Amino acid sequence: MGNPTCPETGQPMVRGVRPMTITYKDHSAAFEMPGWYCEASGESIHTGEDMKVSDHTLNRLKAKVEGLLLPEDVRRIRKRLGLTQKAAGQLIGGGVNAFQKYESGEVLVSHAITSALILLDRDPAGLTVLKQRLTDRRVA
Repeated sequence: MGNPTCPETGQPMVRGVRPMTITYKDHSAAFEMPGWYCEASGESIHTGEDMKVSDHTLNRLKAKVEGLLLPEDVRRIRKRLGLTQKAAGQLIGGGVNAFQKYESGEVLVSHAITSALILLDRDPAGLTVLKQRLTDRRVA
């Protein structure tokens, strides 16, 4: 994207970051939002890549408020269990690409996946049950 002009003033916009706050259920998180900004009007334009910053912040905030696992917790538990992202998605749920999205913060982890991972973190032997279930499904 070339330097855009402000839709309100027609003046050139500049690339930068601005402090922003996002709110979810009376909880807030501050972050630095990249984008194109007009100094005269305060208008801003954000690309898809820029919006990933706010999406990531919102997902982290939602996870904290709802008691869901954060991306780094998902990664830690998966690695502790000795699973690849693909295997975790097949065994625990969500599909082959789910854990890549959970661990990058792109997708919020569900309550069900959170519960399964917490249980497996406390008792990794439960993984044997899931592996047998997957084997049984493949044979049937």
